[in-house]
Parts: sequence; structure tokens; C-alpha cells
Amino acid sequence: MKFLTNEKLTIVGAGGAIGSNMAQTALMLGLTPNICLYDIYGPGVNGVAEEMSHCAFEGVNVTWTTDPAEAFTNAKYIISSGGAPRKEGMTREDLLKGNCQIAAEFGDNIKKYCPDVKHVVVIFNPADVTALTALIHSGLKPNQLTSLAALDSTRLQEAIGQACGVPQYKVENARTYGGHGEAMAVFASKIVVDGKPLAEYNIPADKWAQVLQDTVQGGSKIIKLRGRSSFQSPAYLSVKMIEAAMGGAEFTWPAGCYVNCEKCGYKNVMMAMPTVINANGVSYTAPTGTPEEIAALKASVEHLNKMREEIISLGIIPAVEDWKTMNPNL
Repeated sequence: MKFLTNEKLTIVGAGGAIGSNMAQTALMLGLTPNICLYDIYGPGVNGVAEEMSHCAFEGVNVTWTTDPAEAFTNAKYIISSGGAPRKEGMTREDLLKGNCQIAAEFGDNIKKYCPDVKHVVVIFNPADVTALTALIHSGLKPNQLTSLAALDSTRLQEAIGQACGVPQYKVENARTYGGHGEAMAVFASKIVVDGKPLAEYNIPADKWAQVLQDTVQGGSKIIKLRGRSSFQSPAYLSVKMIEAAMGGAEFTWPAGCYVNCEKCGYKNVMMAMPTVINANGVSYTAPTGTPEEIAALKASVEHLNKMREEIISLGIIPAVEDWKTMNPNL
């Protein structure tokens, strides 16, 4: 079997449903034969390693551990789903304190054991601030760490396809920016459906409201339908992000990235932007849209700023002006 790289990929939270799906997806896509599964729950991660062995992938070396030193040392790529999952009735923001503490320890482990890691993807909620916390603690450059935001855009794409009566893949430019949460900003003005501008479909107001509901509450819908938080879609998309960082096909769905852009007006925040992930890491451009879309984005960023200030007040990250003492790259 031919692999994209032979370098070590560590999957954090590998004992859970997302992590186990990430491991299988990475092996099925042939990313690397060198995968380390890490989780604090030994029986769970041991079981995932057993399952991967039973798949009989050729030429692979899948290891598992509950020791962070073993997991992180020599890792060149990392995906972390190692936070608490959402339960029914919870928002992403409800997970703020506990998961940001986990993210701080995660970043510390990167700095201690694998400061030369090439790319890190953080996917546990609330992803905008857990990823920001991990970035500050890790000492990495901003282009080396991204968070999963694409799910909001793929859910928008699905909802638009259903509203217009076309297959999902015929919907182009469906994008959400800003926060990965209840305050996300939906950018619909550039959407093209089966070759025609979305506006030509004249979606009624009540149907459009349902589109927005299905987009913003897409994760909650999965919890109600399946009795648990999403795991297949975040696993697949996060592995595609790390595949792009390994030099595979570019990832062009919006990713959460660190933004400190005077011209854009968004500073010291991790947020979904128009991004490209490739072997050079993540790069972004400023979103363009209608005045209403830009206003929604600004409101979303304000929400992110409030969450950032909350984790500062909790002592999980320092005040913005002191970030450089922890991470000189910021």
C-alpha cells in the first residue's frame, strides 16, 4: 500500500467514536502507516487498536498508549478530539471551561514533547476557543494549527440542496464564517445551485428559516436522531484537513484559523475564514459578502471575543498583551 507520508500521526481521544473513526479513515485514505492512538482511557483505546488490527491494513504500524510522552514524542501531525462531547440540550459553549482546560494541557504537551510538529487539527468544542487555547500553550506558529469549522458549511450545503430539490454536490460556495457555534455567520449571497444563483430559486421565508435552523442546529439534530454527538462527519473532515497538511489534495472548506488582521478588523481570535490548507499550513483571505452578512460576521466575532475574555478570566490563557510570553509566534 502506498502512503502519503511515513511520518507519525497522533490521534488524541482515539478511544472515542470520533477518534476511532479518524484512525480508520486515515488508514483507508493511506495517509501514513505510522499512527499512534492516544487516550486517557486505556481499555477504550486498546479496543480501537484491536479493531484496526482486525481490519488487516497492509504495511501499517498502529500503536496505542495512555502516556502523553509516548504519544506526542516525534509526532509530526496531530488531530485531537480529546474533549468532552456534547449531550442533548447542550450548546458547544456549555463545554467551555472543562474543554479549554483540556486544550491547555494538550498545547503544553505539544510544546514539551513535539515542538517540531508540522500541523495540528483541534476539533473538540467549543472549537474556536479550545483551538485558540491550544495554540497559545503550544508555542506553534498560527499557520500550523487549525480547528474544524467546515461542518457548518457542509450542513448549509445539505440544507440548501434539500430546499432547492437538487443533490447536495450541486450546491457551490455554501459557506459559514466566524464562530463554530450558535452565532455562526451564514454567507449565502454567492451560493450557486446547479449552475444558477441561489436567488433565482426564490426560497420562501419559512423555508429559508428552516435552512438556517438545519445549519445552525445540525449537530443538535444528530444528537436527537442518534442519541449521541456527531462522530462520522467530524472524523472524516478533520482527517481530510490533516491529509492536506501532509501534501495531499488541498482542503478548501472553511477552517478555523488564528486571525490578527487590522485591515479585516478581526484581531486575536480563532475563527472560520475563507481558507486553504496545504503542505504550507493554513492561509486565509478576508470574507466578502453583503452588508447583512458582514454585520452577522462582526456579531459572531464579538461572541468569540466574549468567550476569549471568559477563559482569560478563568486563568486558562493570559491576557492578550501577554500571549507572546507564552507563544512568541503570536
